[in-house]
Amino acid sequence: VQLVESGGGLVQAGGSLRLSCTASGRTLRSYAMGWFRQAPGKEREFVARITWSGTITTYADSVKGRFTISRDNAKNMVYLQMNSLRPEDTAVYYCAVRKVPYATMSIEDFGSWGQGTQVTVSS
Repeated sequence: VQLVESGGGLVQAGGSLRLSCTASGRTLRSYAMGWFRQAPGKEREFVARITWSGTITTYADSVKGRFTISRDNAKNMVYLQMNSLRPEDTAVYYCAVRKVPYATMSIEDFGSWGQGTQVTVSS
């Protein structure tokens, strides 16, 4: 599965962005998905995950209440709505496919990483 992220950009603190993730040549509807991010000089970290049906979502404590993960299987898309953005949210954001048949937030259990999309939040 080749994933493509989009929707990043430069936004002021308090603003919003919606990131999108799709796959070229492959349906995502069978896969649980996750969003991760990597800030300069830091390790990649979990942001949010969603089951294949979209009925169960989980968030990192740092984004809970501000970010919303969702999906539209008919459009082959996964989204990350980011509100009340903070400068510490600045990072490259990646979507990924869960490779294992159980709920997880571990980076090692996700794969098919795309190129990522840059999100920069100015103060």
